[in-house]
Amino acid sequence: MNLQITGFLFFLGLFVLIGLWSTKRQSNSRSDYLLAGGSVSPILTALSAAATKNSGYMFIGLIGYIYQFGLSAVWLVCGFLFGDLISYCFVHRKLRQATGETGALGFSELIARWNGGHYRKLQTAIGIITLVFLTTYAAAQLNAGGKALHGLFGWHPSSGAWIGAGLILAYCLSGGLRASIWTDAAQSILMMGAMLLLLGAAINGAGGISLFLEKLDQVSPTYLDLGTQRFGSLGATALFAGGWLFNGLGVVGQPQVMVRFMALDNSQHMKKTGIYYFLWSSCFLSVTFVVGLSARLFITNASGFDPELALPTLAQNLLPAVAVGVVLGGIFSATLSTIDSQVLSCSAVLSEDFKLGKGVQAKRLSTLAIVAVSLAIALFAPANVFTLVILAWSALACTLGPLVIVHALGKRPSENTALLMMAVGFSVAMLWRHFGLNAHVYEGAPGILSALLLYLITSFGSSKQSERLQ
Repeated sequence: MNLQITGFLFFLGLFVLIGLWSTKRQSNSRSDYLLAGGSVSPILTALSAAATKNSGYMFIGLIGYIYQFGLSAVWLVCGFLFGDLISYCFVHRKLRQATGETGALGFSELIARWNGGHYRKLQTAIGIITLVFLTTYAAAQLNAGGKALHGLFGWHPSSGAWIGAGLILAYCLSGGLRASIWTDAAQSILMMGAMLLLLGAAINGAGGISLFLEKLDQVSPTYLDLGTQRFGSLGATALFAGGWLFNGLGVVGQPQVMVRFMALDNSQHMKKTGIYYFLWSSCFLSVTFVVGLSARLFITNASGFDPELALPTLAQNLLPAVAVGVVLGGIFSATLSTIDSQVLSCSAVLSEDFKLGKGVQAKRLSTLAIVAVSLAIALFAPANVFTLVILAWSALACTLGPLVIVHALGKRPSENTALLMMAVGFSVAMLWRHFGLNAHVYEGAPGILSALLLYLITSFGSSKQSERLQ
């Protein structure tokens, strides 16, 4: 136990030191605190964005989901990856170019200024949505860290939330986005190392790759089914898979991820950034998926067992004490790399959108306030990590994602249309979820599509009216 804690504390201390070291390169300006001065290299951008997207949710929520449902969970993983790839192909470069053209320091300001003008009501609305759902998302990450500590050390689940909040404050208050990006890069390496360590231990514990696959097939008659038995038909499986493609596409509505690409040093470097980003993401998701499957070989699916404790339990069963500390460090890396991004995105909203102060000190106070609110939600929210993350991700994807897509295509909806798109996308997604339809098709699909359809209808109506006037 002492070795586990020692290894864990070592990595936590290392992240703080990296964050503080990065401040040597910063200037005391708003642009540097919120966007690292727009000077981040492709490799750092890629690693930071990947670590931010692949959060503690992957270690806790997704692993738990795979543990429960087996091979059919592959459609979630494919959706994450290929939906993200689709959005990258036509959004990211244009987003970085728009950042330079508008001089925007935050995601909401960028959307409000993209393709000309400045929609102030839209900026305020985006700011409110960002605050509500990113603080919820950050709370889910703090819960993920708490579950990991509880599963490994038996500590109270709230302990991880307090530790995570303290670490975020330690380096974000001093270094802003630059510190966040540097620590994210280091955390991404540890995240990958932790997953590879568990994968190797699982295969070795099963007696090699062939026995590993053979034992997986023996878990249950449906565990390695791709979904036809779970969902009832090939068509239902295709709908489920297609729905989760929109989860990946919805990354363009996630301020905490997209601000990384806004901070890239040059839009011409986006291709190189994308290669690094997708290589890391595809490898990490593949390893994570196999680790999730392997958990069923070593952990009995007993009544009362929390699936979201599958990974820390697996680590305890298979690894020596020092290695367990590495895995726990990896879990915390995943949570911290996402929380710091979300906190800073919310800080930008408070300081830039709501004008709570122009100086760097005001942004630090905003950071402190956001961490406090996220911690409070984490301590009192009853929902599990998977539910909280999917809810927050869906809300942001359906409200902000369609606007980003429309702007990236060179279009500019009116301010009222933009606000209506946000309201419709969010309402459809939440109603879809309320009636339980998300068990068949991910709510992001109807939410994003309904908002885009509304834009097409209003655009067609506007063009027809213009023709009549002429």
